[in-house]
Amino acid sequence: MKKYIDFMGTLHKSTKRNYLARVNDLEYPKAKAAELAKRFDFDYWDGDRRICYGGYHYIEGRWEKVAISMANYYKLPPKAKILDIGCGKGYLLYDFLKILPEAEVHGLDISEYAIKHSLEDIKGQLTKGNVTKLPWPDNYFDLVISINTLHCLYAYELDLALREIERVGIKNKYLCVESYRNEIEKANLLYWQVTCEAFNNPKEWEWWFDKSGYSGDYSFIYFE
Repeated sequence: MKKYIDFMGTLHKSTKRNYLARVNDLEYPKAKAAELAKRFDFDYWDGDRRICYGGYHYIEGRWEKVAISMANYYKLPPKAKILDIGCGKGYLLYDFLKILPEAEVHGLDISEYAIKHSLEDIKGQLTKGNVTKLPWPDNYFDLVISINTLHCLYAYELDLALREIERVGIKNKYLCVESYRNEIEKANLLYWQVTCEAFNNPKEWEWWFDKSGYSGDYSFIYFE
C-alpha cells in the first residue's frame, strides 16, 4: 500500500531560489530558459545557472544520505536490484553502490548528454530511454526510484509511465514530483520550473496514482 514518505525535502530546501529573477532575466527569460532546458543537453546540465543546474557535478555525500535512508527504510538485501528512472548522471546509483557494493543497479534517462557525462564507474549501467516503455521484465527490481522526473511528462504519458513502474517493481517503489498546495506555490512553480509539463496539486497526483494502479510510495516538493 502506497505511503507518503519524504526522502527529498531536505535536499530541495537547501537551494535558495529567486523566482522573479528567473522569469525576468534579460538574457535568459523563463520562456527561453525552458526552451533550452527541454533539450536536456549541455544547457540543462552544465550551462548557465539561469537556465537550469549551472553545472551538475558529483558532490561527495550529497546523494549517499538519500541512498542510506532508502536502503534502511526498504530493508534492501546486499544484492538488491535497483532502478533509477530519470537518473541523470547516475550520482544516486553511484552512492547506492557505496553502501550496497553487490547491488545490481540500472539507470534510465532521456538525456544522452547526461549518460555520456556520467561517472565512469556507473556509465555502463545507464540506458537512454523513456519511462513509458521500460526495457526490463515484470517484477524485476527490489526498488524502483523516480525523482523529479514524472512531472516532465505530458498528461497522456503519465498513466503508462506509472503502470510501467508498477510492472517492473516487485514491491518497493518511490517517486518524487513537483506539486503545489496554494496559489503562491503554484505561481512559484510556474516561475521556476523549466521542464515541468504536468502541473498537478497533491490530490490530482494521487488521482493519477490510483488510476494507474501505482502502489508505491511518493512525496512532493513545493516551491514555497
